[in-house]
Parts: sequence; C-alpha cells; structure tokens
Amino acid sequence: MVANLGRSRLLGGQSRLKAGCGQNCPPHRPYHKRIMLKSSGVRRAAVLAILCAAQMWAAPPKLVVAIVVDQFRYDYLTRFRASYHAGFERLLTKGAVFTNARYEQYPTVTAVGHSTFMSGATPSMSGIIGNEWYDRETGKTVTSVSDDSVKLLGAAGDGASPKRMLVSTIGDELKIARAGSKVIGISLKDRSAILPAGHMADGAYWFDPRAGSFVSSAFYFAELPAWVAAYNAARPADGFRGAHWLDHVLPSDAAVYAALEGSPYGNDLVESFVERAVQAEKLGQRDATDLLAVSFSANDYVGHAAGPDSPEVKEVSIQTDKVFGKLFNFLDKAVGMANVLVILTADHGVAPVPEVNAARKMPGGRMPAGVVRKAVETALIDKYGAGQWILSPSDVAFYFNRELIRQKKLDAAEVERTAADAARAVAHVFRVYTREMLMHGAVDPEVGSQVMNGFYAPRSPDVYVLLEPYWLYGSKGTTHSTTFSYDAHVPVIFMGPGIKPGRFNRQISVNDVAPTLATYLDIETPSGSVGRCLAEILF
Repeated sequence: MVANLGRSRLLGGQSRLKAGCGQNCPPHRPYHKRIMLKSSGVRRAAVLAILCAAQMWAAPPKLVVAIVVDQFRYDYLTRFRASYHAGFERLLTKGAVFTNARYEQYPTVTAVGHSTFMSGATPSMSGIIGNEWYDRETGKTVTSVSDDSVKLLGAAGDGASPKRMLVSTIGDELKIARAGSKVIGISLKDRSAILPAGHMADGAYWFDPRAGSFVSSAFYFAELPAWVAAYNAARPADGFRGAHWLDHVLPSDAAVYAALEGSPYGNDLVESFVERAVQAEKLGQRDATDLLAVSFSANDYVGHAAGPDSPEVKEVSIQTDKVFGKLFNFLDKAVGMANVLVILTADHGVAPVPEVNAARKMPGGRMPAGVVRKAVETALIDKYGAGQWILSPSDVAFYFNRELIRQKKLDAAEVERTAADAARAVAHVFRVYTREMLMHGAVDPEVGSQVMNGFYAPRSPDVYVLLEPYWLYGSKGTTHSTTFSYDAHVPVIFMGPGIKPGRFNRQISVNDVAPTLATYLDIETPSGSVGRCLAEILF
C-alpha cells in the first residue's frame, strides 16, 4: 500500500513523517543527497515510489461517502459473508474493518445513530435523545427533525430541519474550513438524510411515499433544485410496480410507494438518486472535498417485519451488497475510487423475534402493552391521589405532570422513586433510572452509564424503564433500542486513500468515526464529539 504521507493533521504544517522514520524525522532533504543506491534502476524506482506516496498523501480525497445501513447488525457481515461478491466484498477485503464497534448510549434507534455518526456526540451532547420525544414546551410529541417553521418541498406536509441537533457535524466543520465544499444527505427517511449532513448542508433529500418522489425542506432552499424535479418527473419509483423478491410481490398501483420502502428495491431507488446527485452537483469532480451522507433504510423496514433470522433479512443484505457494488462502480467512473473515502456503519442492530428465540430455547418474550405504565399510574394514584400523572404516551419513558406535582406540593424526586419502585416490581423489567439518579450519576457502570450518555436534561423523561434481554413490546415482528449487543454492535469500515486495510479487533465506539474523519481531513473536530481518533488505521 502507498502511504498517504502529507496531511498536515499529523504534521503540524510540514511533512515530518518519512518512510521508515516515524514522527521525528529530520526536515526533508533532496532525494539525491539522501539516497545513495548502487543501482541506478533501483534508485529511480525508489524515487518514483516516494514521489508517488508524497503526491497521494498531499491531496485530500475529492469525495467522502459516509454510508449508514439502517438496522444492520455486525454479524450480518459474517453470517452472510459467502453470499457477498460486490460492495461488501470490496469493503471487507480493501477496508479497515473494526470487528467490535458499538454504540455507547441508550437508546439505540435511528435518529440517535445517525446524529452520532457524523458528530461523534452522544445524545447528552447533541440533544437528539430519540426518534421522537415529548416536548414539555408545546405539550406534544416532536420528532428529531420536525420543524414547523419551514415547509416541505415536493409534497404536502410539514417541513423538517436539523435545528434540534445542538452540535456540529463533519459536514459543518468541512464547510467552515474549506470554501467550495458541498455536503448532501440522502435517504428514504427524513431524519436519516438530515442529521448526518448537519446544519450547513447544501441539501438533504428523502423519499415521500405519499408523493412517490424525493422531497426536501425550505430550510435548505426556496424550491427543489431543477435536477431533483427532473428526476421526480421521470417517476422512477413506478418502475418497481409489480416487482418480485423472494415470494413477495410489490403492488401494481400507487401503494407501491409505501411497499417499496419495505423491500430491497428501496435501496435501489436511493442508489439511483445518489448517482443523479453526484452527476448534477458534480460531487468529487471539482477543486474541493465534498461529503455525501447516504443512508439505506430498506433493511430496517424489512428487519422490523421479519427479524434477523429470516430469509428476507438475508436477501435484503445480499441485495445491499449488490447495490453497493453498483454504487462503487459508478463512483469509480465518475470520480475514481482512488479519490474517494468510504465509511460504512449502521445506526443500530435488532433483537431476534421472540418466537424464534423461544424455539431455540433462548430467553425473551413479548411485553404486554401498557403493563408498566399501568403499574406506575396505579402506584402514584394510590399514594398521592387522582390525577393525570403521566403526560407522555410511551411505555418506556415517562414524563410526569410537573404542574400536578407542584399543586400537590410533592417532591419530584420522591414521585420519581415511587414510580421507579412500581416499575421494578413488574416482571421482566431489567433496569429503571430516574431523573434524579441520572442527574447525580448514581447509576451502575454496565448499563446506567449508557443511559446517562443518552440523557439530556431539558428533553429527557423523568423515568426510563429498560426490559430484560430479548424482551420487547409489540405483538409481531421485532424492534431495537437496548444497550445489549444485538442492538449496539454494528460495523465500522473505512476504505480509501490513506487507510490501512485489515481487521482491527480492539473495541471502539461509533463516536470515534467523526474525530477520525476530522483528523483525516485536517479540519476541526465536531463540537460535541466524545470519541477518539482511530489513528491505528491512518497511514
């Protein structure tokens, strides 16, 4: 491999790393004074190799492609490895593969994973505490990207923006540092397009199943770019009407748009839009480093419905491998893969379907809806009297009625403890954490520290309830959100110039991706980053 030798991030402005020297080499001297080789042929070859290395190291990548596969457990790389012959094959053989990357916060859900990826921040820093949460100011549930102040472009509905994210991303820091850099986010889901791209993005695009087209927000521009409107006018999603996969057939009418998301073809649609974005925006084809953040969401829809042990999840994983192969081939022609840095991760994993676990004599089961909530409400009413004690609809995160607590002249911490005791008494409840415990750090290090990482006081609930391993809410399918390995263990792979390929078995956090990218690109680390630079993979 050719060393990427000239990034000032490691050099303090001047190149001090030379082949075989480490970090304390003397200042560069002309090659003819340093290299005294007997063979002129060997001399010329050595000089050419050094010049080539220096040239590659001095030039930053033209394009950074940050990829998230929604709901993709690490073990999908190993379980289905024999069936990968395209994109995953390339990443696994040419990339730096971290075998023990995990999320270090609760909950492990889409918005949190996507905000962490390019910011390096935990929810306690970013403010993105979940896909949605109860907002005390408005008295309603809000999403991680909902924004009533902007309108949706390309379809009817409310707009969205990254305004709820409190910290910067790699894309933000890149645009601050480098004039001319472009940052674009693309996904089927709004939060998955918006959060990794950051505040200063040139655009974020997601698929609206009602309109059957890609949409965006007035947060970025007054109207959709002409190339997006032209792409939508061709109605590419209609090409999947009646499409087959395994024993599934997509609808032949407008219902195909929603069904598309829960099939491998959803990823095909995203990939085709990515190709058009690269062409239209000339990403990686200008005198600047651009960032393209892409999230493939179809895996999540399929996984929720079928579970990690199903033929459907295997099939969508194999098709994702092919989609990545197509994308990399396109980028090779459009930009040249020698000029592209690729980073792959997932936003979370998923739990086995409880019935599947039961058949193989594993623990777990389905928690009846409302059972914990009812126990908590009953305990509060019995002790403190009637009233609407819980304002939020969730079964796992309780926001208490603070006005009622004041009216009854109660101590909020005592109310929390009463609720927590009631929740702990319910079968299959694993841990319960109150606001008071989290504010004072009075938690266990194994699980409580991860809940603390997910706690942002102005937005977070008063009580968290976590279920035992393999237990979940819902009458069918499966879900995710826990701190257990099946939800938290995900791939992290870097591939491109200046990256050492191979397997890296040391445990890391997904929070380490952003500071590593910042170091690689020689830009400021995102403002809320808590990770470390993965220097072991950098030449």
